[in-house]
Amino acid sequence: MNPLLSAAPLPLFDQIRPEHVAPAVDALLAQADAALETVTAPGFPAQWNAIARELDVATEKLGRAWGAVSHLNSVADTPELRAAYNAALPKVTEFWTRLGADERLYAKYKAIDPATLNAEQRQAHKNAMRNFVLGGAELQGAQRERFAAIQEQQANLSQKFSENTLDATDAFSYYATAAEMAGVPDDVLQATRAAAQAEGKDGYKLSLKMPCYLPVMQFAHSSALRATLYRAYVTRASDQADAAAQKFDNSQGIRDILALRQEEARLLGYPHFGALSLVPKMASSPEAVITFLRDLAHKARPFAEKDLADLRTFAREQLNLADPQPWDWPYVSEKLKEARYAFSEQEVKQYFTAPKVLAGLFKIAETLFDVAIRPDTAPVWNPGVAFYRIERTGPAGTQLVGQFYLDPTARAGKRGGAWMDDVRARWLRPDTAELQTPVAHLVCNFADGVEVNGVKKPALLSHDDVTTLFHEFGHGLHHMLTQVNEHDVSGISGVEWDAVELPSQFMENFCWEWNVLEHMTAHAETGEPLPRTLFDKMLAAKNFQSGMQTLRQIEFSLFDMLLHTAHDPQQDFMPLLQQVRQEVAVLQPPEWSRTAHTFSHIFAGGYAAGYYSYKWAEVLSADAYAAFEETAAPDGTPSVETGRKYRQAILEAGGSRPAMESFKAFRGREPSLDALLRHQGMAA
Repeated sequence: MNPLLSAAPLPLFDQIRPEHVAPAVDALLAQADAALETVTAPGFPAQWNAIARELDVATEKLGRAWGAVSHLNSVADTPELRAAYNAALPKVTEFWTRLGADERLYAKYKAIDPATLNAEQRQAHKNAMRNFVLGGAELQGAQRERFAAIQEQQANLSQKFSENTLDATDAFSYYATAAEMAGVPDDVLQATRAAAQAEGKDGYKLSLKMPCYLPVMQFAHSSALRATLYRAYVTRASDQADAAAQKFDNSQGIRDILALRQEEARLLGYPHFGALSLVPKMASSPEAVITFLRDLAHKARPFAEKDLADLRTFAREQLNLADPQPWDWPYVSEKLKEARYAFSEQEVKQYFTAPKVLAGLFKIAETLFDVAIRPDTAPVWNPGVAFYRIERTGPAGTQLVGQFYLDPTARAGKRGGAWMDDVRARWLRPDTAELQTPVAHLVCNFADGVEVNGVKKPALLSHDDVTTLFHEFGHGLHHMLTQVNEHDVSGISGVEWDAVELPSQFMENFCWEWNVLEHMTAHAETGEPLPRTLFDKMLAAKNFQSGMQTLRQIEFSLFDMLLHTAHDPQQDFMPLLQQVRQEVAVLQPPEWSRTAHTFSHIFAGGYAAGYYSYKWAEVLSADAYAAFEETAAPDGTPSVETGRKYRQAILEAGGSRPAMESFKAFRGREPSLDALLRHQGMAA
């Protein structure tokens, strides 16, 4: 039996093999095609539920199986799986493109009377009508064929961009000596030493994966070692990489992607891809986004300039560095932070053991959102993956709300970063009339626990790691706590892209609350909770370099939007990046830096002309969190009443109404920039 065709409620991740992909995809595509022919036949009724019973059931089955293959491709990449995925990708892309542009299906949806639908179905119907137009359903003849070809080419190019980024990252290794590693934290020394020994090599094996790269940049005393890593990192997948790594160069791929996006936009009647991208988003126009970003940059700039002046003074006076180089800044920053606030990231890390952090995260979610989170079992793709269930107890007894996989650690063959993805959505199924509960993936790339004398110690997380975990869990709660029964607008489905970061960024705020942190910390050796004195230092340092960090996000966001509005794809994109840096950044990277070449968010991750969403949604999330600050108890304990209101207005509503309506249902007004500036120490 092919595990991808199994009727089991959860994917059989432990059984899926590369050879299962092609036959399963072919079978499911045939079923979906047959369903499409059935519902578009002349006599088939133009009724929401009738179409859903046939077509949505078949396409959901295809989506779930392909979702499992795509997920494995991201977290357990092998040459065989990659080949199977790439062979099936054009067929899957072709089907979804054809479905989204099917004139017959579009006509059926047009014929549905919105008065026969409930509120959730009306929103899903409205989205579907818009998506048909954006999917090319109104194009004819050669234009329609060209549109379909563009979709397939873009899917292939994005996948290649991803592969080059992963391969370029995995291909690098450097064996450092003990002298070069002076200053590097113990847990990193142990892990890199073990990695070298596993290959029968001397020294310490360094990689460009974050759990290794970042601490070396922050703590290694050797400027030469930092320079080696920095150069390798910022030239990954580019024309500036070492000769051996040139085969991973993404330069041409980026140009091709940009040209195809511009052509797609023009086929659909838009002046550029930026305008097309914003049609289903909250922001009204690219101009509105650019104005928002430049306004925020203007407000943040004085703070960023002061951040940089402080760094330069400290480097000169305390570290004898008259002219710090780009690879010196993380080190200088860490040293300044230690000097100014009398603590180091390394000291903090000892208190954040992964199991304790997870327990603390679950406790805050359980308290605020009236749920219970329990360990559960499911087939997994790696022994380090855990599975959990979320339950709610009510008058009718205990009910399953949702479930999630947690894959926390970095490893070879797993793409970098952190993300949440859906396995299945909440849906009152039209075929069985049963309620399907949502399931999510939460993926991070933290360091693993190290083995010392045969005993495996728990993984230690930096405070940034903790914030990342809370962020992804916020996305997960948005997907899993939904009370919407219509598949296409339940959970994160149908939520405007620039509002989807609201629940994730909202959760990050709890990582700065004492009464949350004291319950989720225990020193790795002594078991003691985080001392209040250390927390106070962390809090004092919370907005350390927030001006520079804000400008960095704006630099990425502005580059992304200008790239998709004002840039000619035939021209080199590097001058545009230089221009944006000249306008926004206070620190200029070297001329050979090529960060655009691994900017996966916009070239392989759905954020094209949408990276501004992080800053846009941060305004929403900061203002939403301000409601908790306004209603907290004197000791800072968050109000359960406010938690309930937030859960009902934002999390449970999912995509069943415009995000602004959900926000106003919670706050009683439109969002304001004030809370964000205050939270980041940049209030007037």
